[in-house]
Amino acid sequence: MMDYLIFWDWLAFAARWLHVVTAIAWIGSSFYFIALDLGLRRHAQLPAGVNGEEWQVHGGGFYHIQKYMVAPPNMPEHLIWFKWESYATWLSGFALLCIVYYAGADLYLIDPNVLDVSPAVAILISLVSLSVGWLIYDLLCKSPLASNDTLLMLILYGVIVFMAWGYTNLFTGRAAFVHLGAFTATIMSANVFLLIIPNQKKVVADLIAGRTPDPKLGKQAKQRSTHNNYLTLPVLFLMLSNHYPLAHSTQFNWVIAALVFILGVLIRHYFNSRHAGTGNPHWTWLASAIIFIVIIWLSTVPKMLGGQEKISASAQALIEAPEFQQARDVVLGRCSMCHAAEPAWDGILLPPKGVRLDTDGGIATHAREIYLQAGVSHAMPPGNRTGMTEEERAQIVGWYRNATAGKLIQ
Repeated sequence: MMDYLIFWDWLAFAARWLHVVTAIAWIGSSFYFIALDLGLRRHAQLPAGVNGEEWQVHGGGFYHIQKYMVAPPNMPEHLIWFKWESYATWLSGFALLCIVYYAGADLYLIDPNVLDVSPAVAILISLVSLSVGWLIYDLLCKSPLASNDTLLMLILYGVIVFMAWGYTNLFTGRAAFVHLGAFTATIMSANVFLLIIPNQKKVVADLIAGRTPDPKLGKQAKQRSTHNNYLTLPVLFLMLSNHYPLAHSTQFNWVIAALVFILGVLIRHYFNSRHAGTGNPHWTWLASAIIFIVIIWLSTVPKMLGGQEKISASAQALIEAPEFQQARDVVLGRCSMCHAAEPAWDGILLPPKGVRLDTDGGIATHAREIYLQAGVSHAMPPGNRTGMTEEERAQIVGWYRNATAGKLIQ
């Protein structure tokens, strides 16, 4: 039992690390090419078909880059494709979603006080929402709206706001933010897999066959690439937000998520304008600061829960375990001064990561985390500031192992 849980936790760590590495690769190449594209210089001496060029210096060398708007006259001998960064980021992210949120649905995905459903139903809702998101986005981009970039972006933003509200009424606050990020990242990766790369392959095929490629293919790919560029920063915020309950577990969490997308657009607009040489819009930073202050204010409104606290069947089984009373006393004495509705520890306004351990239901719901972080390891309490003894840690371990004997994950 112990070995399995430790392995599972390390598996989540490995998937998270891989996800971060691949995301850095994807975002880095995306930001580079957007900056390159915006910084291209155009003049009369450019070769036929070349839309712009740029000289760059890096790592002790000079680079001369030219961009063909449609395609070069002949197929290059060596052609580098940028696609696996996107694919690997989505695949590793989905693996992490499965390991953390699907396998641990009772704890991380489902909040019975928001929507009391079985893990199977919650997972099905998650999968359907991610798939439907791409279908709606793709239909909008292929509709007549695509000819008006501003109108299209406003409608897409409306879809994102609706999904932000919807997710917060389906899952835990933490899962809602992660799902909104996954919803957006699925659109971004699908753009690469289902349109940008296929269009580029059509252009290559036309070159090999001696045909003139359709300029529309490049225009479509450029539009999707621009969308990806503006969506990147909000996705990063949402993926990091699981560490910050002030963002994901307050009353207006869906409004906060919606405002984060505006923040991301403003920041990218600033850098895109600088790279394109069209100005230095300092106003974007002032607007971003104001929006961020609004977000901070919204996070101070406490989240109101109606009715009696609900807990899952597996959590109830942990409460009924013979050793629960001893473990409960340890947690209340060593952990609940921070992990409470109103933390008593100076400097802590909300329970860390939104984890409350001041009720039987809260302790049982987060039993796996307590076991791993205060029993198997000494991660909690931080620096052992509350003086948890080895005997108390052993009581937590004994309670959890005995209560979950024969079960894989709780």
